Amino acid sequence: MRPLIFVGLVFVAFIAACSLVKVERIDAGNVGIKVNLTGSGRGVDDITYTTGWVFYSPLSTAVYEFPVYTQHKEYEEFEVQSKDGSGFGVAPSLNYFIQQDKVDDIFRQYRRPLPDIENGFLKTAVYEAYRVATNRYTADSLISNRGSYEAQVKAALINQLQGVGITVQQITTKLEPPASLKAAIDAKNTAVQTGLQTENRIRQAEAQARINIAEAEGRAKAIRIAADAQAYANEKQQQSLTPLLVQMRWIEAWEKGGSQVPTYTGGAGGSQFLMQMPQPGKQ
Repeated sequence: MRPLIFVGLVFVAFIAACSLVKVERIDAGNVGIKVNLTGSGRGVDDITYTTGWVFYSPLSTAVYEFPVYTQHKEYEEFEVQSKDGSGFGVAPSLNYFIQQDKVDDIFRQYRRPLPDIENGFLKTAVYEAYRVATNRYTADSLISNRGSYEAQVKAALINQLQGVGITVQQITTKLEPPASLKAAIDAKNTAVQTGLQTENRIRQAEAQARINIAEAEGRAKAIRIAADAQAYANEKQQQSLTPLLVQMRWIEAWEKGGSQVPTYTGGAGGSQFLMQMPQPGKQ
């Protein structure tokens, strides 16, 4: 009986010891911060654990793990005001990383794990950077200068966060204009598209008109050429009817004894022509 009691006590003692000692693994790319929860040394310990296993008592010590590789954080949309009072919806996305040598300083200042810092201090800094930058622009100029707008926001965040130990790498913005401005922009884009379509139709009509004119000019030219050729042929044929040719045709017809032999020739001014005369004995 006593051996069983002894084994039971040993087992209880082992469980109690396990509850007093905790083991946590700090993954590569992370920095572990060991924090004293009791005594005069409460706060961040001098030891910074980069990787590996950490043994500690959860009754007196806490260990926080901070990633030091690039983090991506997206914030829900919030509203900011432009210089002329127009409300814009802003939904930013942020890429950043924690500087490894500043992890303990960040924890000393905020006493929170990284997700809490993202939703607290960092969110406030992002909101303030957008608020100040947006207030420098009118609604129209903000739409037209998105690149410089985001550059100003990023510069403001770098200026505020770099010294703290947070390095901003990239920031992108989903910018939603007010409904009235969005409708005006859509109407303007529609008008521009309609104008472009009208200009295209005009250019097409002008091109087709030039084609029609060229075709008409080609047909007219062809007709003129054909008429000139016919006139030339007529002129040549007229010039070919010389007195000698007339006489030759008269002789040819006479020799054939046909009924169409010309019986009279004449002409004024020496010109010759043939006239078919009725044959004797025929009416």
